[in-house]
Amino acid sequence: MKTTPTQLSVFEGQHIRKIWHNDEWYFSVIDVVGALTESSNPRNYWNMLKTREEEQGIELYTNCVQLKLLADDGKMRETDCANTEALFRIIQSIPSKKAEPFKLWLAKVGYERVQEIENPELAQQRMKEIYKAKGYSDSWIEKRVRGIAIRDELTDQWKNRGTQTEREFAILTAEISKATFGMTPNEYKDFKNLKKENLRDHMDDMELVLTMLGEATTTRLTTERDSQQFPELKKDAKDGGDVAGSARKDIEHKLGKSIVSEDNFLEQSEEQKRIEHGKGKLSKSI
Repeated sequence: MKTTPTQLSVFEGQHIRKIWHNDEWYFSVIDVVGALTESSNPRNYWNMLKTREEEQGIELYTNCVQLKLLADDGKMRETDCANTEALFRIIQSIPSKKAEPFKLWLAKVGYERVQEIENPELAQQRMKEIYKAKGYSDSWIEKRVRGIAIRDELTDQWKNRGTQTEREFAILTAEISKATFGMTPNEYKDFKNLKKENLRDHMDDMELVLTMLGEATTTRLTTERDSQQFPELKKDAKDGGDVAGSARKDIEHKLGKSIVSEDNFLEQSEEQKRIEHGKGKLSKSI
């Protein structure tokens, strides 16, 4: 059984969580129900739909599997998921004018995944296009994409060396973050006034660079030391974060101010803030 982390697709402005499982996409049924019905409580709608269809001798849930997807609270939680074939059956039970457009969307998503498997550069290009559409600058996007690759390399090392549970991954990540920024990821999200948003999508250039430094250093320490199992990996994470933390403190000493920022991109995009920051520097020099 092969499962990759949760990803997001967008159908008519609605986020649909999906996960690559057993060599095909599985989609959150609740997200699909919400997108098709615009219900204020798609979970309840799905439960009522299952009950109604069961009374007719149709068991929709038999085609679903429980998979862990990233929930609004930032935790991985089991939820009903269905592949494309099962979703087509579920869609038939939902009266919605969006049914046909959604079927076309499903087919397109599946085709794009096949393309990405054959040419992984397409996946990276699509990621860049999504960030660009959200208002991020090319410079920021390049750092974010590079950071994802560095993070993937690190988590692969953790998996191969004995890390097993989501909790262990979270602890190791927190060790790097605490040593780098003086805060765990959850504390950092609170500091930036974020809720369910991805923390790294609200970091500026310098925060991203320091995050990469901490994680890349941790990976190098782990491979050089040939660390095995959680206690040794935890020490590597602390040491890797210390390297990035020392770099942060040195930069702050030279700048005369903290680079750990409360800023987020909830109201203004990264590119807009970058432009405003550039204008501010220009006005000071005139």
